[in-house]
Parts: sequence; structure tokens; C-alpha cells
Amino acid sequence: MKNLLLASTSTLHGEPYLAYLLETLEDFFKTVTTVTFIPYARPGGITHDAYTALVAKAFATINKKVVGLHTHKDPAKGIQEAEAFFTGGGNTFLLVQQLHELGLMKPLKSKILTGAPYFGTSAGSNIAGVNMQTTNDMPIVYPSSFETLGLVPFNINAHYLDPDPTSTHNGETRATRIKEFHCFNSTPVVGLREGSFIHIQDKNTTLKGAFKARIFEQNKAPYEGINLHF
Repeated sequence: MKNLLLASTSTLHGEPYLAYLLETLEDFFKTVTTVTFIPYARPGGITHDAYTALVAKAFATINKKVVGLHTHKDPAKGIQEAEAFFTGGGNTFLLVQQLHELGLMKPLKSKILTGAPYFGTSAGSNIAGVNMQTTNDMPIVYPSSFETLGLVPFNINAHYLDPDPTSTHNGETRATRIKEFHCFNSTPVVGLREGSFIHIQDKNTTLKGAFKARIFEQNKAPYEGINLHF
């Protein structure tokens, strides 16, 4: 039993936080009263309390209560008692480090597999994959493992950007970085453009939103697609 909503980003340009997803979230969390927010991805500039307050303000518009997992004296117990989850964006290295350090990765996966709805944006979507090795983030901390929740049989590259053929920039593109990943790894990678999101319910996987995904598989040319069954 899985019920996942994995979005590339929380905020589209010129829109309030989560605005483009609120109608979808209202339906996704329709059986839920309280959503447990996992704020560990933010490295600075906003406290866990302030980050949770930002989320709570958005979720109040769809009549859902939000509680920050960081407020529980025993976060593992907070996961066990949670109805549903939202993990926000920030830095994937920090998020993964914190989840492993607090011993929460396995309890979180187990709870989600019982059917608890899980919503992620950016870093929160990255951790649904097999590992975090296709994140765009800088390694500002050193997690004990790159292993993540493994809720889907692929990795996500959130905020995926297509190469600009008119650019004079000589640095690597996202596509190049993912090709490098596939020199050593066989895990498929879904380049998830901003404005698109993936809904996984049991064995059904559906890409929704404004754009198709850019799909990368080892020893294959990248292609546009909506079929995420690997």
C-alpha cells in the first residue's frame, strides 16, 4: 500500500507557497485531519518552527492541521502516530543526514508502506527514490549513507532543467550529470520539471502537471515520457 505525491518544487515563479498544488493536496489528504511535517532539509535562514508555520499557513486553506515532527520528544514515536507526512525542500544531504542520524529512515518507510499518505517537494521527493545520488544539492554535510526510502524503483532529479542550446556556459548540464551517474549505476532517473509531479497509488504511477518528464536509463538515449514503470 503506497500513496505518494512527489513534486519537483513547492513554489512556482510568482505564486504563493504550494499554491499550484493546493487543489491536488485537498484531494490527496481528504481522509486526513493532521499532516506531520518533516522540516529537516532547511540548512539555515529559517528555523524548523518558522518552516512549519509556513507550511501550516498553506495547509490551513484546505482545512488541514500541521504538526512539526521536530516538536516530538521522540520523533520515531511521532512517525508511528502520524496520519500523513509532508517533507519539504532544502538540502537533500542535510535531510538524509538528519533522518539517518535520528534513526527515522526505516520507521518512516514502514509507516508509509502501511498506507499513510506521503507528500514531498524537491528534497522531500528526492528521498522517495532508491538513493539521493542524483540530487542537485551541494554536500554541505556528510550523511552516513546515501540510501533513502526506496519507495519507488527510480531516482528523481527535482527542478530538472533542459540544456539551453543558445547558452555559452561551458559547465555540465543536468543531463550530463545524470549520464555520469549512469556510468556507475543502473537506477533509472526521472528528470522532473518544475510544475510537474508524480502520484503513486499502490502499483499505479501517474505523471501529472504541466510537463512530461525527461527519463534517463543506463545505456539508452534520454527520452520524453509519462510512463514511469521501470
